[in-house]
Amino acid sequence: MLDLMGLDGTAKLQIHVGGLYGDRELAISRFAAVHATLPAAVKARVVVENDDRLFPLRDCLHLHQLTGVPILFDNFHHECLNHGEPMAEALRLAAATWHPTRDGVPMMDYSSQALGERKGKHTNDLVDERFREFLTNLHGLDMDLMLEIKNKEASALRAVAILRELGLSAPAPNALSPPLTLPPDPNAPPKAKRTPKATAT
Repeated sequence: MLDLMGLDGTAKLQIHVGGLYGDRELAISRFAAVHATLPAAVKARVVVENDDRLFPLRDCLHLHQLTGVPILFDNFHHECLNHGEPMAEALRLAAATWHPTRDGVPMMDYSSQALGERKGKHTNDLVDERFREFLTNLHGLDMDLMLEIKNKEASALRAVAILRELGLSAPAPNALSPPLTLPPDPNAPPKAKRTPKATAT
């Protein structure tokens, strides 16, 4: 489908390593073996994401050494499962697995912990302070950042405003932009129907 859309190899297919099945090294080697059989057009697009329960960044780096597959870094998963790598170092290691022309700008998922919920549950809203803190770890890295947050549109607008405030994104255009029309909220209560007013005869 991506080929039919005329997109180059920078349009990626994001997957996890998969199941552990009691043997980490065997699972990783099995992934590498299957990856080697993929058609070149598919292999050029596959990226692997560090997860929050089974395969942290270190395992993904091992997989990259075996296959060359780029790592799509997930900051929240790294907070949940890691080997002590500071966030700035983890970002640098993941970004280094992307070829600048073949793969394009490194992609990553951003989220944070939902307050009062089980470990690993994504927040519903962008937490501005946490986002600002995360940005201090980039140290000039150019990342294509995707928000893995429930209210994506509202959080994306706030994220862009913070990036512009910190000088990490281009300023807003001077030209007037059409208002953003958000899709209807499927969880919103139905609007009450208006009762037509009676007319005097």
